[in-house]
Amino acid sequence: MAPRVFSFNSSRETGKGESFHVMHGFSKIKGKARHPMEDVLVSLYKEFKGHKLGLFAVYDGHLGRDVADYLEENLFDTILDEPDLFCNPKTALENAYHSTDAVILQMSHPGGSTAVTAIVVDNKRLLVANVGDSRAVLCEAGEAKQLSVDHEPSAERQLVESRGGHVTHFPGDVARVDGQLAVARAFGDKSLKQHLSAEPHVCEVILSERSEFMILGSDGLWKVIENQVAVDLIRGIKDPEEAAKCLTNTAVQKKSRDDISCIVVRFHA
Repeated sequence: MAPRVFSFNSSRETGKGESFHVMHGFSKIKGKARHPMEDVLVSLYKEFKGHKLGLFAVYDGHLGRDVADYLEENLFDTILDEPDLFCNPKTALENAYHSTDAVILQMSHPGGSTAVTAIVVDNKRLLVANVGDSRAVLCEAGEAKQLSVDHEPSAERQLVESRGGHVTHFPGDVARVDGQLAVARAFGDKSLKQHLSAEPHVCEVILSERSEFMILGSDGLWKVIENQVAVDLIRGIKDPEEAAKCLTNTAVQKKSRDDISCIVVRFHA
């Protein structure tokens, strides 16, 4: 099957694709905030250096979607330019995240974005990296396994303070860096950058017959649905687009007010 390429913007709410024995579907619903949709979803299928790749990402912008849009166009290209991606993925992904952030900081965009990226290599390996609270969850034989780390300010207080910042947590609100941002790691955010990090958490998984599917989602999903609940909800839904729609609709029913986006990737299709 020839590779198919998809790049999802806010004009499309659901969709799906398939290549290299991998199937995916996505769904996104705008939150209750008055600003435009700030989540950006990306999926690419690509033959590269003798490998068959599935490239998936969720970018959750803040103070606009300029940074998320930049990541959509550039981050995977930067990652694939790393010569050691397949033999030393941790260093390669860290380098790509840092160099991308450096470019973003030279631009005029005031905002930022969280990111979770996943690379399926030959349907055998899974490389995941993230900054912020967009999350990757793998279903292995029915068990939910979180592959990313939620970089919340309360958990990253020591890092923030070591960079000269502070973490506030007022009653009725989430913890915030310098009283502003609800994540401690992100791309961009020029005005806060000296107190933030763009260092990604990196995880590699060897896929097996037990590896059923993966969910990538923005925090609008995970604020109201626990990992195992999400896996249990969609395990019996074979169509990944219908599975993604089930997750976003359930998040709305559970009163999530944020932008809600997710991609469901089924392995060994």
